[in-house]
Amino acid sequence: MIDGHMHLEFGELSKAYVYEFINEAKRKGFDTIQILDHTHRFVEFKPIYENLRVHEIQDTWLQGKTKFCDSVFDFINLMKEIQQEETEIEVRYGLEVCYAPEYEDFLREELAKYDFDFIVGAIHSIDGVLYDMSFSKELLWDVYEVNDIYKRYYQLVMQLIESDLFTQLAHPDQLKLFNHYPTYDLQETYDALAIALNKHHMKAENNTGIHYRYHHEDIGDNEQLLETLKKHGVKMITASDAHKPSDVGTDIDIIERKTMN
Repeated sequence: MIDGHMHLEFGELSKAYVYEFINEAKRKGFDTIQILDHTHRFVEFKPIYENLRVHEIQDTWLQGKTKFCDSVFDFINLMKEIQQEETEIEVRYGLEVCYAPEYEDFLREELAKYDFDFIVGAIHSIDGVLYDMSFSKELLWDVYEVNDIYKRYYQLVMQLIESDLFTQLAHPDQLKLFNHYPTYDLQETYDALAIALNKHHMKAENNTGIHYRYHHEDIGDNEQLLETLKKHGVKMITASDAHKPSDVGTDIDIIERKTMN
C-alpha cells in the first residue's frame, strides 16, 4: 500500500520527527510513503500568498508560527539524508504547492530550482479567498453562489493541470468539505478533468483526509468522481493527508481496493 500525501507541518524538520511517520507507516503495513509540506511553510514561496493578504483574517493566518518558518533547502537536505538510510520502506519527498494562475510564472521559475520526487498541485483558494478554513463561510460561502464557486474551482483545477508543473493532483473534490454542493450535474466537469489529467500525465489522489479531518461522510473522492477517473484510466494514488504521525494511513485500507483496482 501507498500513502501518497503526509505533512511534517506541525513538527520540526528533524530525522526523529520524520521517523515517527516512517515507523507508523511500517506498523500499518505500508510499503511506500510520500512526505511533503505546504509551500506556505517555506520562505521561498512567500510571494505566492500575497493575494490572500487583502482580507485581514487571512493575513493573520499567514502570520502563524508554522508559516514561512523554514527554507525548502533544509527540507530537501533532510529528506535526502533519510533516503540514504535503511528505512525498510520506500520514502519519497515532495511539495504541496498552492496554485494560483497569477503566480504561475513565479512557480515555474522557483520549482525548477529543486529536485523533488513528486510535486502535488492543490487549489486552496478561489481568486484569493480560502475555501477550506473556519472563516471561509463569511468570506466565500456566504458571499458567492455555490454554483459559481464550483465552476471557478474547476476552472482553476484545469489551469493547474495544464500548467504542466505538477505530477499529482491533491484532493480533487475537497470543495465539498462543508457540504456545499452545486445544483448542476458535475459529470461533464469530471470527464474533462479526467481527460486533462491523462493528457498531462498526472495522478489524482483519493484522499481520506476530508473524512477523518473534516468529518465529511465521504471517505475520499465521491463515487461519481472516482468512477469517472477510473473509467478514463487516470492513474490514482491513495493518500491520508496526515498532519501528524498517528494519522498516517488513516482509512486507506477502506479505499485501497476500489481506488487501485
